[in-house]
Amino acid sequence: MINDIERREYSLLKDFRVEIEEEEEGTTFSLCFWVYLISSSTSFPATIIQQVHSDSVGSAPFLVLDEKKRMMLLPLPLLHKEAPDPENSTSWLEAPHASMDIEFPYEKWIHVGCEVSTDFVRLNIDGEIVGEKSLSSLINKDSPTSSFGKLALANIGGHCDSLRGYVHNVEVLPPALSIKDHWGKDVPLKLSIDNSSASEIEVGDDGVWSIVGGKASCRRNFSLDVVLLNASGQPVNKDVEVVASLFYADNGALVENTTDAEAPLLASYDGIEYASCERPSKMLQGRASFKLKISQLSSKCDNRLFRIRFHMLKSGSYPFFEAFSPPIRCISRGRNARGSSLMWKRSSSTFHPVNMSQSSRVDEGSSELEHSSIYEARPYSSSKRVRSGHYKLSTTFETDPNLDRPDEECNSHPWTVNQVENEFGRSLEGRPENLEEADDSLSDSESTEERNSPFKSISSGKSPISDVTIFKYSLSALTERSFMLKEIAMSASDNELSEFAHQVSLYSGCSHHRHQISIAKRLIEEGTKAWSLISQNNHYIRWENAVFEIEEYFMKIARCSSRSLTQQDFELLRSIAGCQEYLAQENFEKMWCWLYPVAFMLSRDWINALWSSTSPKWIEGFITKEEAESSLQGPRGLQEPGTFILRFPTSRSWPHPDAGNLIVTYVGSDYTLHHRLISLDQIYGSSSSEMNVKPLQDMLMVEPELSRLGRIIRSH
Repeated sequence: MINDIERREYSLLKDFRVEIEEEEEGTTFSLCFWVYLISSSTSFPATIIQQVHSDSVGSAPFLVLDEKKRMMLLPLPLLHKEAPDPENSTSWLEAPHASMDIEFPYEKWIHVGCEVSTDFVRLNIDGEIVGEKSLSSLINKDSPTSSFGKLALANIGGHCDSLRGYVHNVEVLPPALSIKDHWGKDVPLKLSIDNSSASEIEVGDDGVWSIVGGKASCRRNFSLDVVLLNASGQPVNKDVEVVASLFYADNGALVENTTDAEAPLLASYDGIEYASCERPSKMLQGRASFKLKISQLSSKCDNRLFRIRFHMLKSGSYPFFEAFSPPIRCISRGRNARGSSLMWKRSSSTFHPVNMSQSSRVDEGSSELEHSSIYEARPYSSSKRVRSGHYKLSTTFETDPNLDRPDEECNSHPWTVNQVENEFGRSLEGRPENLEEADDSLSDSESTEERNSPFKSISSGKSPISDVTIFKYSLSALTERSFMLKEIAMSASDNELSEFAHQVSLYSGCSHHRHQISIAKRLIEEGTKAWSLISQNNHYIRWENAVFEIEEYFMKIARCSSRSLTQQDFELLRSIAGCQEYLAQENFEKMWCWLYPVAFMLSRDWINALWSSTSPKWIEGFITKEEAESSLQGPRGLQEPGTFILRFPTSRSWPHPDAGNLIVTYVGSDYTLHHRLISLDQIYGSSSSEMNVKPLQDMLMVEPELSRLGRIIRSH
């Protein structure tokens, strides 16, 4: 079967040729294409595309790189009075033109859009206008039709020093299609090394990698991931394999086998070493992971440096489907290579990967561990959250949930809601009011568990997910946890994820992580399907065209057909996504990581009715903290004590332990505003079948501090 990447049209720049025939006056044409230029010994200025007119014997430059390698778009000789003279090869240097302000990048896919009219020429780069030249006074009045007739645009090189590269998706656009529309469709791909995934690699001040290799007893594993990205940097899921090879950095020749006839680059799978060329790695979700060893020492090869070449199999010999590491110096174990300031580890934490037969450990001397992570790393037994008829709601004081604090740690403090007797007043004692100030400290429940529980073994059985992974997850910040969960969820079963969630709870001493881990697989799968349906393989789409599918997915996941999203809800979602008129995949993923936990929580029976209720309207929609506070302000100040509003915290996105939960904002008896986050899964359990308590609205209304449901007042 032919790989689908092979079907894509990647052509050599030297074969570029487009013929255009003008049909009407006004905007003459828009030419769009992707270009990938390769570094070469070309002298500048250099022509990329020439313009050849049917009634002219010569040609003139159309698109060029000037002496500073800035792209320039020139006018047409038969359409514009002061266009370059085809018979004068240097006249274009003085011609009016539209150009970039910066050097055109090499070894990278760039989208180029050329708009040519009788009134102007306009240059677009990656969907944005970077240069424009008005030509209203330069129309060639000697031409009776002010048109160019038939025009050919082509790369007429043929010289060894000509610009070299590739083009993709060359198209003369119809009037109804904009250059930005073309930029978002059929985006080319590129293979790249994900440096953040590197492990056991030392980087010198000169950028050279130092890797311990040589004999089997001395060499070390090092890890690298390669990713298949589109031109906008988004991962692309393709069924392809990637293979790694070792080359000399100076001349690009393959490194020879060792004197023992061993392959110079080895791939390690399940503890067994193979020649890397015999063990390609399959891409999953646009990522291929490698665990490698180098058997050939630089000292055995005249101290030459190496480079690792990753290339995609069955995808053609294109330079953008291969990726090269920086120069590598392979050293023996006994040699001191610490002339560098950076040691790459796979995790952003200071956890050191160890042999699986050894016990996991943390570099306690490291100053990079955050205060909260040090405590979270300690394994201790979990304690029950439900005792003697008191149903614990894990709540958080919050004064500033905002969109730019997505990586805050779990800050849950117990708020007791007693079905029989009031304990609200006692639950207020000794609690910090400011959430952000409490970020680096343990929650009350976590602190109690640490003090009252011994340091003991995590589990008696063997987990399918290693203790190393569990420990790294417990130490990592939210961004790293997100990456880890995405990788784990691709291959783990639901049962394995459940066990992983249990082990993380034991390591961290906080059970709040369980819910976010348990929904990881569904969140990722549903999000992938949703973006595929919404984008229709486009790099970006208009926000207004996406809202209908977003709403449909939300209502389906939330199991609510009676209540749709409002315009205000969509405005908050767009704010979370961080987009304006257009929605890219990156924006969608930000929004989805907030919206899915909310929709999933609303699907539970004990809160679904609360969301569906319109009289009274318990949850008015997606609102900010500022809107809630403003709505609790009356004409003469705050409303009556006990007035409250329920809202979802906008700063809590998956995999934050509090994502999808509710905040109650209320006027206290002290006539000040309070914010408490309610961890709903701690009250009702992990499934609606475990519900054995009163509905949430009943539990809220028995609290003495909560007496009256407020309404959202929006200014128009």
